[in-house]
Amino acid sequence: MSKTITICFSASGVTKRAAKLIADTLNTELIEIMPETPYTKEDLNWRDKSSRTSLEMSDKSTRPEIQNEKLDFSGVDTVFLGFPIWWYVAPTIVNSFLEANDFSGKKIVLFATSGGSDFGKTVQFLKNSVSADTVIEEGKVFTGRFEDADVVRFAKEYI
Repeated sequence: MSKTITICFSASGVTKRAAKLIADTLNTELIEIMPETPYTKEDLNWRDKSSRTSLEMSDKSTRPEIQNEKLDFSGVDTVFLGFPIWWYVAPTIVNSFLEANDFSGKKIVLFATSGGSDFGKTVQFLKNSVSADTVIEEGKVFTGRFEDADVVRFAKEYI
């Protein structure tokens, strides 16, 4: 019997809203990637080249510390993984989470929220943080003020 879970990183709550809709639609557990030091509004100011996120994303090898301890995903087959798009990729904290856990043999379906960007090189960027036998599938980017029905429709494609 296959098991699916939903995981998300959400700095402002937008991605968490989408993740909760997916988790509720698919009746899965929802795990939130929690930064050791929460992001402030100032940290998220992408127009400020010295803001925390600007510095993290200018060096893609940055791995922000996370609160989540290593988790056991041995009974899981499919992971819905959500995050906001930052600088055309997933935030580096998502790499921190992937590298801290074993997703060998799993299928990871990505979903993201964005003001207007697509996935860009996200899959390529995340593949470096998982084992070679982990499948990462580009799912859907929800842009702007997305509708709940769009998220539910996306989740139902996998039932």
